[in-house]
Amino acid sequence: MLKKYRQSFATSELGRLHSLFPFSELARQMHLKSSPFGRKSYFSPEGKIALMVLKSYTNFSDAQLIEHLNGNIHYQLFCGVQIDPLHPLTNPKIVSAIRQELADRLDVESLQLILAEHWTPYLENLHVCMTDATCYESHLRFPTDTKLLWEGIVWLHRHLCKHCQTLHIQRPRNKYLDVRRAYLAYSKLRKRKKSQTRMITRRLLQLLEKLLDQLELLHSSYRNRLTLSSDYQRRFSVIQTVLEQGKNLFAGKKVSNRIVSIDRHYLRPIIRGKETKSVEFGAKVNNIQIDGISFIEHISFKAFNEGVRLKDCIHLQQQLTGVRVKALAADSIYANNANRKFCTKYHISTSFKRKGRAAKDEPLRKILRSELSRERATRLEGSFGTQKQHYSLARIKARNRKTEVLWIFFGIHTANAVCMIEKVEKKKRKAA
Repeated sequence: MLKKYRQSFATSELGRLHSLFPFSELARQMHLKSSPFGRKSYFSPEGKIALMVLKSYTNFSDAQLIEHLNGNIHYQLFCGVQIDPLHPLTNPKIVSAIRQELADRLDVESLQLILAEHWTPYLENLHVCMTDATCYESHLRFPTDTKLLWEGIVWLHRHLCKHCQTLHIQRPRNKYLDVRRAYLAYSKLRKRKKSQTRMITRRLLQLLEKLLDQLELLHSSYRNRLTLSSDYQRRFSVIQTVLEQGKNLFAGKKVSNRIVSIDRHYLRPIIRGKETKSVEFGAKVNNIQIDGISFIEHISFKAFNEGVRLKDCIHLQQQLTGVRVKALAADSIYANNANRKFCTKYHISTSFKRKGRAAKDEPLRKILRSELSRERATRLEGSFGTQKQHYSLARIKARNRKTEVLWIFFGIHTANAVCMIEKVEKKKRKAA
């Protein structure tokens, strides 16, 4: 029966997907070990990478992934494990532990070189580069000034009570209970006047400053009796920055690098200007696409102008494929004078709208521009929607910066591998 399962796995989509990833090379590049913490891991180094691919492919939560892994033999073959039905895996945190281990060793550039080397023989039109940027949103409630201030207050008050209990001292007085009642009444309002918002914001700022002062006094007075972890100190510092930014915003001043989440302090608002949402919170990624296969050119949690990265996109594609770029498809933000001069110098045809006098072969150039624009609009922008809807990139639930980058990396390249299945089959049919 197991032999039949192995045969059916090889012909299934999951088996073909497994054959498209050079797991051994990826594991060697990441320097993964079978015993990372001094004890033997249930998954091999290749199996850990396969588990992350499987999570992106299935779009399951960690708990759902472990539950299905226990009962699905094809999933076990994909990850290279055999789970005893009488002793199944019960701890879903094993997925997050593996994710954290891989995130600490992730090098996007070197891993993409390995994948490109493995996939390039099946790709066509290697001389055509398409590029665009998108935002992969984080799983985050929409931030407002009052929510952010209240979250900081709740965290500070909880730790103030905990410290006083540990030190066996009386808790210092503050207006926490009064402000909590006022904030609860404010949050229940369906419509809020501007005066009501300013009044509750002022009270929250005053209480937050009071709590910070009281905790700082405890830290300095009982330095030897309190053990403050690095996470505690980092979050305390983030709340101090939130207070400073909140005061500036309340005074009508502009604030740069605005914090939108105390838990994930690295996130910044990214203004996209879309019809459905003007602001997004997550990683902004500039991608290139080669024959429908996407690669990460630049990723940042801060807003950046992708228009200045066109030269880097061309250099990355030439590095991945070893073929000189002759045609380029990008939207209007990339069409600045510096990029136009660069493309003219190296004889790269573009989808940019023409400037100046028409050339002798203008009708042919117009057809080429139209074709490049159509391909970019359908294939590249369509791939963003596919990744977000089907490969766990709609609302990323990672808890820190490194794991969020890892989540995006595996989501993009799992979607690529599914596209590669058809390309490999097509190449085999031609060879036959």
